[in-house]
Amino acid sequence: MDVWLFLLQSGNIATSSELKKIEVLDMTEKLEGFAQRLRELRKQKNLSQTELGQVARLHYTHIGRFERGASRPSGDTLKRLSDALGISSDYLLNGATDEAAKARFEDRELLRQFQEVEHLPDEDKNVVKKLLDAFLVKKQLQAMAR
Repeated sequence: MDVWLFLLQSGNIATSSELKKIEVLDMTEKLEGFAQRLRELRKQKNLSQTELGQVARLHYTHIGRFERGASRPSGDTLKRLSDALGISSDYLLNGATDEAAKARFEDRELLRQFQEVEHLPDEDKNVVKKLLDAFLVKKQLQAMAR
């Protein structure tokens, strides 16, 4: 068996087996993060595992396995779970939506609406932007008049 040595950014040397261990740990952290986010989002929606399973068209035992980190969803299953929870599959899997949007949007319904607007044709997006701009300018003028 050949042992390869790699120079890490820190200047330390690692064998290929150590690098594999590092990669496995990263995947475990991702799976645990997914499991935790799934459980928290389900609870925020006041859904049981059975209810989430019904909405996502999955058996509740799958939900339980995902939440325990015992299993990973397929791409199709991930999409169904994220749709059922009203969030992006990227956030559910990686914890990464646009962090700026996540940090500033306490109103989940408003965030969901903006996410839907992102899928509209550019012409429709421009209409939404103009309406929003007009509304904000009106509010600013009202505030200055007081």
